[in-house]
Amino acid sequence: MDLPTLFSASGPLARAFDGYRVRTEQIEMAQAIQDAIRTASTVVLEAGTGVGKTAAYLVPALLEGGKVIVSTGTKALQDQLFHRDLPAVRDALAVPIKVALLKGRSNYLCWYHLERTNQDATMLGSKQEVRDLSLINRFIHLSPTGDKAGCAQVPETASIWGRVTSTRENCLGTDCPRYNDCFVIKARREAQDADVVVVNHHLFFADLMLREEGVPELLPNAQTIVFDEAHQLPDTATLFFGETISTAQVLDLLRDALATGQAQARDGANWNDVLAPLERCTRDLRLCFGPTTQRMSHAQLGADHPLHAALNDLKEALLGVRSVLESQSGRGPDLAQLHRRSDALVQCLTAWGAPERAAQPELCWIDVGSHGVQLHRTPISVADVFTRQRLGLGAEQTEQADEDTPADDPEDIQALMAGGVDDVVPQAPRRAWIFTSATLAVRDDFSHFTQALGLSDAHCQSWTSPYDYQAQAMLYVPQGIPLPSDAGHTDAVVDAALPLIRANRGRAFILCTSLRAVAKAAERLKSILAEAGDPYPVMQQGDAPRPTLLEDFRRAGNAVLVGSHSFWEGIDVKGDALTLVVIDKLPFAPPDDPVLAKRLELLSQAGGNPFMSHQVPQAIIALKQGAGRLIRSETDRGVLMICDTRLIDKPYGKRIWQSLPPMKRSRVEDEVVAFLASL
Repeated sequence: MDLPTLFSASGPLARAFDGYRVRTEQIEMAQAIQDAIRTASTVVLEAGTGVGKTAAYLVPALLEGGKVIVSTGTKALQDQLFHRDLPAVRDALAVPIKVALLKGRSNYLCWYHLERTNQDATMLGSKQEVRDLSLINRFIHLSPTGDKAGCAQVPETASIWGRVTSTRENCLGTDCPRYNDCFVIKARREAQDADVVVVNHHLFFADLMLREEGVPELLPNAQTIVFDEAHQLPDTATLFFGETISTAQVLDLLRDALATGQAQARDGANWNDVLAPLERCTRDLRLCFGPTTQRMSHAQLGADHPLHAALNDLKEALLGVRSVLESQSGRGPDLAQLHRRSDALVQCLTAWGAPERAAQPELCWIDVGSHGVQLHRTPISVADVFTRQRLGLGAEQTEQADEDTPADDPEDIQALMAGGVDDVVPQAPRRAWIFTSATLAVRDDFSHFTQALGLSDAHCQSWTSPYDYQAQAMLYVPQGIPLPSDAGHTDAVVDAALPLIRANRGRAFILCTSLRAVAKAAERLKSILAEAGDPYPVMQQGDAPRPTLLEDFRRAGNAVLVGSHSFWEGIDVKGDALTLVVIDKLPFAPPDDPVLAKRLELLSQAGGNPFMSHQVPQAIIALKQGAGRLIRSETDRGVLMICDTRLIDKPYGKRIWQSLPPMKRSRVEDEVVAFLASL
C-alpha cells in the first residue's frame, strides 16, 4: 500500500484515529522521508503546527524496515511517543515491530546505590528524604523498568534521586554486585533487540561523546535516525561536545568518598582530615564571586582575579585526595571508582584555562549561580564533530581520515562530505538522517540551522500549517510600550495585557524571557487582580512541577499562567482553556552569554553581519516556538500579543513578523478586545 493510500480518508490511519483529517502537507512530508530512507540521505524538514509530523515520519520509518532511532527534545515527548504515538501507528499499520524506550542512566533507579543509601540513612539530609526513600523502596519492587518517572509520589526534582541513581562517574559497571539486575543494562539490551528505539537528544549526544572516546556505543546501529524537535540540537550538541567541571561534582565526590572511606577503609586514612581541605577549597571557589548570577569568559577574568589562586588551591587539594584514594583503590571497586573520578576531575581542571586547541575554536567560561560554580570548555562550532559522526566515522577512523585529509583544506572537506559514506568509510552503515521541527527556517531559509550542524548535503523543505490563521488568530503589538531595556517594561507589559485578560476571561499564557520577569509580572498581576476582585487565578512557573501547573491551568478554565523558557515549547493546550498568549519581548539570547559573544566575534572577523546572520534567526526560531502555543487545532482561536515595539520600529522587525504564521494584525486595543470578546 502506497503512502497516499495509507494517509487517505479510507486508509488504516483514518480508521485508527478519531477526528482524522487528510492533509496534503503530511503526505508530501512522509514521501520526502521515505525517499530519504531509501537513498540513505539527509533531509531537514520544517512542518508547521497541524501538519502531523509525528505520523509523517513514523509511517515511512516503520514501513521501510531496518533499525530506527527516534530522538526527541524532551522526556515528555519521548514518553508520549513510546506510550501513545508509536503503538497507535504500529497497530494501525499492523506491522510486527518491537519498540524500546531508552533514557539516560540518571532516570533509572540503581539497586546498588539504593542499598547503600538504605544502609547509611544517617547521611540523608531531611525528613522529606527519609519519606521519599521509603516510597522508592516500595516502588522499585513493583517496577519492571526502574524508570523513576513511574514513581509519581516522589517529585522529579526531589534531592533523594541523586542518591539512588547512578552517574557515568560513579557506576561500577561489571564490578557492581547487582550488575545482573541493573535497570540501565536491561534497557540497553532491549534497545539493542528493538526495531525502533525512542531516546532524547541528551542521550544521543552522550552516546556520540562515548564513541569519540572509543567506548562502544550505547545505541544500536540504525539505518534511520529521526530528530524530532531538531531546533534544539545545536545547543544540545554544544553542551555535550564540551567539558564541564563544577563545584557540585566535587562535593558529590567528597560525599561519596567520606561514606565509602569510613565504611570500607576506615583504617586507611583519617577521612575527615583528608577531605576537609578539598571541601574548604570548593566552597572558597564560590566566594570569588558576588551573590548574583554571573557568566564570563576566562579572558574577562583579568590576571588579578581571585579565581586563579582559588583554582590552584582546589587543584592541590584534589591531588591530595586523589593520592589517598589511589593508595586505597585496591581494597574494592567503590574505592577504585572514586580514584578514577578524582583523576578525571584533576584532568578536567587542568585542561580548563589551558591554551585552546588550535584545530577547533573553543572557549573557557564560568557560570556562577545557585548551582555553584561551573567551569566550561565549550566548542564554538559543533559542525565538524557532528559531520564526521554523521558520516559514520569512529574515533580510530577519524584519526585515519585526518591523516589523509588536511583539516584546513575546505575543498577536501567538501569533497569528503559530497563523496558519500561508502566512498569514505566502506564499512560504515548507510544511514538516513531526518531532522524535523515546527521551527527550523527563517522565511524558508534553513542556513542558520544547517550551518550550525554541518548539514551542507541536506535536502531542505518546509510545509506551512494547514490552519486558517487569518480567520483563527490575531497578532497584536500594543503602542506606547517602553523598550525592553527600560526598567518599567515588565510593569507596562502587565498593564497592557490586563484589558485583554479581562476580555478573554483569563485563559492566558504570559511568556517571559527571564525568570526575573516571570516573578515581577506574576507579582504585579496577582496584586492588581486581587485588588480589583477579578476571578482569574494566577499560576507561576516554579509553584509546582510543569505537568501539575498545566493540569491545574486546564482544569481552572479561566487562569493566567506566567512562565519562562520551559513553557515556550512542548506545551499543547487545545481548545478554550488557552486563547491568549502574551510574549513580553523578542527572545534574543542574553548579551552576557560568553559563548554567543565569541561566536559573534568570529562571525564579525570573517566579514559577516553577526546580528542579522545569527542573533535575528535565533530569535525568530524561539519566537515561533512561543507563538506556536496559541493555535493547536482547526477550531482554536486567539490572540498573540508581542509587547516589543522593535517588531514594528526596527528594520529587522519585518523579517521577524513575516516568519510568523499569517495572522490578522492590529495595533488597536479595542479591535483586539472585541475579537477576544467574540471567542
